[in-house]
Amino acid sequence: MDRTTEQDSLYTDLEKKSVKELLHGINQEDKSVPLAVEKAIPQIENLVEKIVEKMKAGGRLFYIGAGTSGRLGIVDASECPPTYGVPHDMVIGIIAGGDSAIRKAVEFAEDDTEQAWEDLLKFTISDKDVLIGIAASGTTPYVIGGLKRANEAGVLTGCIVCNIGSPVAVEAKYPIEVVVGPEYVTGSTRMKSGTAQKLVLNMISTTVMIQLGRVKGNKMFDMQLSNNKLVKRAVNMVVEATGLDEQTAQKLLDEHGNVRAAVEMYKK
Repeated sequence: MDRTTEQDSLYTDLEKKSVKELLHGINQEDKSVPLAVEKAIPQIENLVEKIVEKMKAGGRLFYIGAGTSGRLGIVDASECPPTYGVPHDMVIGIIAGGDSAIRKAVEFAEDDTEQAWEDLLKFTISDKDVLIGIAASGTTPYVIGGLKRANEAGVLTGCIVCNIGSPVAVEAKYPIEVVVGPEYVTGSTRMKSGTAQKLVLNMISTTVMIQLGRVKGNKMFDMQLSNNKLVKRAVNMVVEATGLDEQTAQKLLDEHGNVRAAVEMYKK
C-alpha cells in the first residue's frame, strides 16, 4: 500500500529556493492541516465519548508512540495537571525508548513489538483505562504491539494516524485517521503530520477535561498556581466570579489554593 506520509513532496529543488519561498511553501502546506482534522471529527467524537465514559468511572488515559508522536503524547499528558488540576497519573504519556528518548532518539526502540506492553504494565494498566497509539505512518511496531496486547487485556484502544487503513488503525478499536498529504520535505512527518496529531491531542484532552467538569464557563478553575502570571489570572477569575476587590480575592486564593475552592468558600 502506498502510504501518503511517504509520498514525494509537491515541491522540488528546495535547496535552490530563497528563505521567503521556503517559508511561504511550508505555510501553504500547513494551511491544509486543520481541514484534514475537520474531516476526522466524527472519529474523534466517537473516541472522546468513550474516554469520558471510562474516566468518569475512574479510568486513566494513556498515550504511546515513538519519536515525534511519542513526544507529542508526553507533552499533552504533562500539561493536563497544571492546566486542569488533575493528578499526574490520570493522563500518562509513554515514549518508545523511555524518558531519555524525549530528547535524543533511541535507535530501533520503535521496532520492539513487546516493549510497549511492558512499559504499560509498570502503570498497572487495566480494562478501566484507555490507550491511544500515536503514529504518523500507522506502521510503528512499538505502537501496534501495545495496542494488540491492550485489546487482549480488554483495554479500550484508539489511535491517531495520518494514513488510511494502516496496521495501527486496524488494531485500534476507535481509530482517528487524519490524512494531511505529502510533507513539504518528503517523509518528514514531524511537520504536517505532527501538527495534525498535536491538534487532535488538544481536542481530545481539552474536551475530556471540560466533560469531567474541569472548566467553568470558559475558565480553567482548577489550574495550578505555579507562576505569577497564573496567580494574576486566578485573582481576576475570583474577582469576576465574586465581585470582590483584588486584595480580598488574593487572600481567598492564598487560603484555599485554587480558584474553584476560593469561589466555593466565598459562596458558602
